[in-house]
Amino acid sequence: MRITTWLVAIVGLGLTVPYVLEGLSGDGPAGWVNGFLAGPILLLFVVPDLFLLRWLTGGGDRSARGDVPKAFRGAPLAIGTVVSTARTGLSVNDQPQLDIVLDVDTTEGRSFRAVLRRVVDLTELSTLRAGLQLPVRYRPGGGDGRVVLASDADPREVQRTLSRVRLAKGQITARQLRVGEEGVDTNAVVLAMAPTGEVRHDAAVVDLTLRVTRVDGTMFDITRRKTIPATAVARLQPGMVVRARYLPHDETEVVVLTPADPSVR
Repeated sequence: MRITTWLVAIVGLGLTVPYVLEGLSGDGPAGWVNGFLAGPILLLFVVPDLFLLRWLTGGGDRSARGDVPKAFRGAPLAIGTVVSTARTGLSVNDQPQLDIVLDVDTTEGRSFRAVLRRVVDLTELSTLRAGLQLPVRYRPGGGDGRVVLASDADPREVQRTLSRVRLAKGQITARQLRVGEEGVDTNAVVLAMAPTGEVRHDAAVVDLTLRVTRVDGTMFDITRRKTIPATAVARLQPGMVVRARYLPHDETEVVVLTPADPSVR
């Protein structure tokens, strides 16, 4: 879109110059009606519309197309929780543009509300439900409430950010964070999940029983009280296989990995 817009602008300018020269050298008003009239028409009507269309579709804002804008590259990661979504009224190739309202939590424990505007594929609309967690990049001190989807972030970096956000919110302990970052990757089967009725920081507290596979293929069972985000409850039903981490020399703690949803790209 950007190349096309500038090509049309250059062609329009190139035709406008001889149009003006022909008009000035012609006899009366008829001199302005010449073969180069397409030049000023392009400059006055077509080019402005192309620039407007490019801006509306995210050509001037790479985040609306799924890219990370230059201003946000290398910016800190945070976790945004979807509050609501609303269509802007614009569609691109039958794909709607949405304003996604997020509650953003940083690893330092700061929270703020932000809006993420982007064109979303129709197949992804059903995933954009309240409570969905998304990795985002933000500018500290920006004050404009703008964030972009961290589509460039490494999954391990996203997982680390999510863990530190949960630590800052009191959903996990420092020990659990250590297990999550230094533990051995494995699989575990959910044997039981019993809600306690307690809610902590908008997350359910449950007694979770897991059968964990050791590195050597043997297994052990463990029951621990966990704070579970609403979006993770469906993944932790009895019989589900989940990713987990544990320390081989200390099997008294197991961390279940509940990554931020990467569904929206």
